[in-house]
Amino acid sequence: MRRTATKPPRDTIAAVATAPGRGGIGVVRVSGADLAPFAQAIAGRLPRPREAHFARFRDAQQQVLDEGLLLFFPAPHSFTGEDVLELQGHGGPVVMQMLLARCLELGARLAEPGEFTKRAFLNGKLDLAQAEGVADLIKASTAAAARSALRSLSGAFSAEVDGIRDALIDLRMLVEATLDFPEEEIDFLQAADAFGRLHALRLRLEALLDRARQGALLRSGLNVVLVGRPNVGKSSLLNQLAGEERAIVTDVAGTTRDALRETIQIEGIPLHVIDTAGLRETADQVERIGIERTWKEIERADVILRLRDAREGAGEEDAEIDGLLPEGVERITVHNKSDLLGLPASRHEREGAVELHLSARTGDGVDLLRAELLRVAGWHAHGEDLVLARERHLIALRRALEHVCEAEERSGAALELFAEELRLAQEALGEITGEFSADDLLGVIFSRFCIGK
Repeated sequence: MRRTATKPPRDTIAAVATAPGRGGIGVVRVSGADLAPFAQAIAGRLPRPREAHFARFRDAQQQVLDEGLLLFFPAPHSFTGEDVLELQGHGGPVVMQMLLARCLELGARLAEPGEFTKRAFLNGKLDLAQAEGVADLIKASTAAAARSALRSLSGAFSAEVDGIRDALIDLRMLVEATLDFPEEEIDFLQAADAFGRLHALRLRLEALLDRARQGALLRSGLNVVLVGRPNVGKSSLLNQLAGEERAIVTDVAGTTRDALRETIQIEGIPLHVIDTAGLRETADQVERIGIERTWKEIERADVILRLRDAREGAGEEDAEIDGLLPEGVERITVHNKSDLLGLPASRHEREGAVELHLSARTGDGVDLLRAELLRVAGWHAHGEDLVLARERHLIALRRALEHVCEAEERSGAALELFAEELRLAQEALGEITGEFSADDLLGVIFSRFCIGK
């Protein structure tokens, strides 16, 4: 699948593979070069590959530690590419630790975090993007994120990256053949429509980057902070967005003393909504601490929902709050309690600043807010083909796109510069999957061209 300059490890590792706590079943996983003696020592037998066998797991004195199922996956047909044993016993933490201790006694060492997946990568069972898909699938906070992570794990994202990279290699092959063999007088670039193919590649990269940006929202979501004076309806709005009574709502100013977090989903995107203490001057020590925490949450905000009471104009206190809010953070002004004025929900935009009139009590206009949050996130529907991208993927895709665009601009200049931009774009894409090496291009050229005539 790929080449790596790192030599795969040969020692044996072991760890409890199931989550901490008690359960009906627990799994200890072992991976190493030759686990036949290991299985014989702990279970008295080497089971047939990929078949579950009942076994009694024993200690050095042949006392039974537990009984359950033993599975053996011989190399290279296993998750890590090495011999893998799975000891499936009863899921109590004491039992699991006893089985793990026995494995360590037999010569295994405790696996580091993520080391089984790391070995799968080093042994060519997964590329980097697929390996990251394992962690993303486990950590997925929404069904949409889980589906996208599963596509990455299955290699869908890697296949798209590889397809674009292979097309770049083809173009490099043509350009460098033109540079190296001008005496052949073959205009490879003109005959192969190289510049048209480069433009098509740019469009593919732009589309992939757009889907990756959308998928990144599925991974991390947005931090949405509710900000305003006391009693403007921040807690009521949180309850409306969450669909249940999560925050205490009273007419007493200063009811919310600390930040209250609630994660909701809009179109599968996780939004971490933070209700904060109302901003005002106060002598109450506890409320003052809550206000200090409000400002800390504001510093981490992706979006600020600036709440005001629709019945009141913007006074000095509001102006002071607005002046202290950080620049560069998306801000949506929400005029709450519009129902008390008999006004319908509405959206207005003034000089690029969005203002909504709604009622958190009745829910009228909350759909407008949800749509506005999606707009701020840059979300648009992609169906089921989103890429659950990480920041490093986005950085690599942006760099690749920059180099492809630069290559387009240099298409009429020196071919050496054109070829260099293609090389840099290829390297950027290779960082995503870990498949790039300096010898790849030479291998393609020698295999496809009759160079030594």
